[in-house]
Amino acid sequence: MKHLAVFASGEGSNFEAIATACERGEIDARVAVMICDKPGAGVIARAERHGIKSFVFSARDYASKADYEREIVALLDETKVDLVCLAGYMRIVGDVLLGAYGGRIINIHPSLLPAFRGAHAVEQAIEYGVKVFGITIHWVDATLDGGKIIAQRAFEYDGTDADEVHRIGQKIEHKLYVETIKKLL
Repeated sequence: MKHLAVFASGEGSNFEAIATACERGEIDARVAVMICDKPGAGVIARAERHGIKSFVFSARDYASKADYEREIVALLDETKVDLVCLAGYMRIVGDVLLGAYGGRIINIHPSLLPAFRGAHAVEQAIEYGVKVFGITIHWVDATLDGGKIIAQRAFEYDGTDADEVHRIGQKIEHKLYVETIKKLL
């Protein structure tokens, strides 16, 4: 059985979708570990409910990104992770993690990349006036949201409510991420 690591920074709805799909046998894998960079984030309680090991850290407790990434890599190695799934993890992956797991890290992003990279993609798209939004899953490399695209799904929306776009997008994200992980494994 394959082992997944899911990285998250917030409430963890994509984490929940992945963990549940693994438990139901929709994905032939198990979530071996959840990594979170925000003590107190909602995803931590979700991991506990699923009985999934967590590593929660605060970047400011480390001298450098390399220091906390070395600790993460040791944990990924220990849990024999096959695929790393970034699911709302709001940190840029550094050289240490890319060096150890490059080619095995995927990310989900709330835009049709290569348009609207970064943390505020939906707001940028609304400001630009787009009428077709979307979700992209891509391989993570050293560029910001620039790795090779694996899957995309678009949806139409003619409005300016970023929260509504996020709600619509999350429903698509949960299905698309599970489908994509299943295909990759």
